Amino acid sequence: MPANLPPQYFEVEKRYREARSASEKLRYLEEMLAIMPKHKGTEKLKADLRRRISQLKDLGRSRHGPGRRAPAYLVEKEGVGQVALIGPPNTGKSSLLAALTKAQPLITDYPYSTRTPLAGMMRFENVQVQLLDTPPLGDDYLEPWFPDLLRRADAWALVLAPPADPLEQLQGLEKILASYQLAPRPQDGSPAAPGVATRPSLLIFNKADLLPDPEEREFYLEVLREHLPTWAVSARGNQGLQPLRAALFQLLDLVRVYTRAPGKAANFNSPFVVPAGATVLELAARIHQDIARKLKFARVWGKETFEGQRVQRDYRLREGDVVELHL
Repeated sequence: MPANLPPQYFEVEKRYREARSASEKLRYLEEMLAIMPKHKGTEKLKADLRRRISQLKDLGRSRHGPGRRAPAYLVEKEGVGQVALIGPPNTGKSSLLAALTKAQPLITDYPYSTRTPLAGMMRFENVQVQLLDTPPLGDDYLEPWFPDLLRRADAWALVLAPPADPLEQLQGLEKILASYQLAPRPQDGSPAAPGVATRPSLLIFNKADLLPDPEEREFYLEVLREHLPTWAVSARGNQGLQPLRAALFQLLDLVRVYTRAPGKAANFNSPFVVPAGATVLELAARIHQDIARKLKFARVWGKETFEGQRVQRDYRLREGDVVELHL
């Protein structure tokens, strides 16, 4: 059901976006809530406004002494890593979060409905990756905590979508990020400019089903892939999401390894997730420092070893390795 919001609502919303202080934002949010008509079509939006009001009040209380809750924008990391979804207005970041996780963000047809970060857990096979929906990056005022939020993330997924030109969207995002000394990590491994913080990044070309011409779609994808790895999906159409799950996990540059006791089978439901390039000794230390101290060698079953190959403590683990530690 459409919200059918009156013109006064959008006028106050514009003042809210331009507000600089938390107290101003709180006043405009409360005014928007008062203006909003009461019917079924506004229930979700009304709930979102109340949530944002509550978060701003919590933020205000947190500044007045210890023992208060953390600021609303601070999202504790969960799972094996955190990937921030970044994009211009109306590219479908919230729809992606809903499609890939069990989170229930506010999804609307008007821009700037996401005002605070919202996390959801995406399952990829036997691990969970935390996805973080973020406020849209556009020409409007950017919250002062936003750059720090991106620096805390382990990786970024830049979300683009038609009908706007995706290359122009990408260039706009890169310009905004550069103004805060942030940049997607170059594919070729070249160093970033001094003082610039980078994160592993990929592009999500969402709403790809809105381009009925396959040649036009492929043209855009080829152009985008010259900049970053690119995945064409449709969150609302549930298209291309499974390969995207794998790509988001691989973006974190992690490997899953499994342990087994001599003569017993490995438990493939509970992997140890370690950075790519981690050694057997580092795996042992993650299990227990005593095991690391007493470790003599290991046997590995993997794609690049023969069955039960004996390896030393400095053996670098590969994705899917089964490891048997010997003390």
